[in-house]
Amino acid sequence: MQFGNKIRTLRKEKGLSQEALANQLHISFQAISKWENDLSLPDITLLPHIATIFGVSIDALFEQNEIESEKIKINEIIRHAFSYRESDPLISRKILLEGLNHYPANQDLLNNLLYVTDYTNYPDETISIALPLAEKTNDLAIKLDALRFLAYAYKAKGDLIHAEKALEQIPELYFTRLTEEAYLFDGKKKLCAAEKQKWISFDHLLQMMQIRAEYMLSNGNTKEALAETERALNLLAIMKNQSFDTYAAFFQKQFQKLSEKF
Repeated sequence: MQFGNKIRTLRKEKGLSQEALANQLHISFQAISKWENDLSLPDITLLPHIATIFGVSIDALFEQNEIESEKIKINEIIRHAFSYRESDPLISRKILLEGLNHYPANQDLLNNLLYVTDYTNYPDETISIALPLAEKTNDLAIKLDALRFLAYAYKAKGDLIHAEKALEQIPELYFTRLTEEAYLFDGKKKLCAAEKQKWISFDHLLQMMQIRAEYMLSNGNTKEALAETERALNLLAIMKNQSFDTYAAFFQKQFQKLSEKF
């Protein structure tokens, strides 16, 4: 029996309308209709709730191979969208929205959609995605991502109170899984963890140096802004990684601009 027929049969056995089932799941009745007509599948995180409502096991609802097939398809959509994230965010966004038509409310797709939603010019749209995602997800990584974008969007609206409240829910950690793997393990696993964390940390360092230089410049401290910019350029020259060419171009342009003031 296909999933759509299974849901329709169980729903009718329980004497539930599509609207009543949708209300219990906090989704639209149109989503139920799409499931029953095999036009889309529910988000995997909804399966335990659906199974509880009908008093059956998840396996009885959904064959395991179908679940795995859905995961594979969603991951393919995400990989496809990611390939355009930097080069053409609009294409990436279109791919993810099409994916959400097939897999409504899928948290992984929504999380990726946040990266190609313009929170500066369209903060309300970002908030409409990030707020329910932060509240409902059980995935810590997705929750933290959603809170981060939520803070950016509130800031764009000039709402610093809610921006700060969003950030207060993000723990301030001084270690990551990668740092602990680098400390704990040996051999290739240690090396890989240290290598990944090195470049993540370097990326964060450059961002903070950029912010510091901009702040100093805005406060009239051109000399220290120039010194911070020069330090960043020296670090980039030492590290020699083409992945950071964008930073190099920014700092070189800023260094030339600041140098002209002396």
